[in-house]
Amino acid sequence: MYTQNTPVHVRLWHKDFWLLVLADMFVSMAMYVQLPLLPQWMVDVLGCQPSHAAAALGVSGLGLFALGCFCSYLVQRYRRNMVCVASLLVMAASFYALFQFACGRVFGYASFTVEEGFLFLLALRFVQGAVFGLAQMVLSSTLIIDTCDSFHRTEANHLSAWFARFALSLGPALALVLSPMAGFGMTMLAGAALCLLSVVCIMMVKFPFKAPEDVVRNVSADRFFLPQGKWLFVNLVIVSAVIGLLFSVSRSALFYVMLLPGFVLALLAERFVFANAEPKAEAVAGMMVLIAALLLLMFGFGRAVTMGAPVLAGCGVGLVGARFQLFFIKLSPHCRRGTSQSTFFLAWELGLSVGLFVGWGLFYDDAQGIETAALVLAAVALAMYLLFTDRWYERNKNR
Repeated sequence: MYTQNTPVHVRLWHKDFWLLVLADMFVSMAMYVQLPLLPQWMVDVLGCQPSHAAAALGVSGLGLFALGCFCSYLVQRYRRNMVCVASLLVMAASFYALFQFACGRVFGYASFTVEEGFLFLLALRFVQGAVFGLAQMVLSSTLIIDTCDSFHRTEANHLSAWFARFALSLGPALALVLSPMAGFGMTMLAGAALCLLSVVCIMMVKFPFKAPEDVVRNVSADRFFLPQGKWLFVNLVIVSAVIGLLFSVSRSALFYVMLLPGFVLALLAERFVFANAEPKAEAVAGMMVLIAALLLLMFGFGRAVTMGAPVLAGCGVGLVGARFQLFFIKLSPHCRRGTSQSTFFLAWELGLSVGLFVGWGLFYDDAQGIETAALVLAAVALAMYLLFTDRWYERNKNR
């Protein structure tokens, strides 16, 4: 059973749970496929300014919040799995539209200006963020929880979040390996295929009918945002923004591949180092490891930079993400576990979008500036946690 500290044993649930975990990972990979390719393609091929590319990356972070307040209403008014499927189909269609646009078939090469192309991409990315946010909120706050016994739900949330974290490595790596062979357009088509794979996984799971509550509000924070976690939300956004900054300057498949061993190290550390440690020890250690990765990027050389830094970055962000996820669960009342998971997801993705926006908008082609900004943000996140967030959390946790 999941205790106060990070879980050390994970029970293998029914195949329905694993299908939903795979669906979660596939849709996250689809969203992350764009990160290393889209902004550079906008600058090099469309002729956009780096600030335009930054806006296209950042606007999806705003889109995440567009449909969240309707999440509770939608999953009670309609079948909850079909709400997720509909979102994923819209997301797949957006990738297909991006593929068509890359091939010059949306406006026609001779009939659109750079500004029109930018506005089209801006709208497309906003829609992607909105449906991605809705799909992930339904998956994490409803579908995955519904496949598990009540006493295994925290473990289930923890495991599904780890697979979504693996997508942070696998999605960009897939894009950077595939694009030299197939081109930008076909890589975006691969994103659509990943969305459809996610749909297939969800459709293979049978969900029984669930009666709606007596009072169903059209607009609600339920399954969307947990006000009790506001300061933890801010702290996690800052940490995630550090990763977004790193992603804005990292355009090598090796960097993203080497995040995976870092994630594995984080999992091993949970199992053997932090199993019986103080709750805050894992979060503090993760931020310190992330700072070490940034210092290595700034002052290291050779393999220490190309391989060591991303391993440390993956380990650091894995430790922080896992611990903050548990903090969100413990801040929530028993009946709002799903809302806590949606809030954790929103903080993570918003921070990533902010980091990408700042990296491309303010520090285009300035690796040293990006690394310095990331180091400052990581130090701010650590100071905020030690001086404020930890004590605030201890006063406000419910479990």
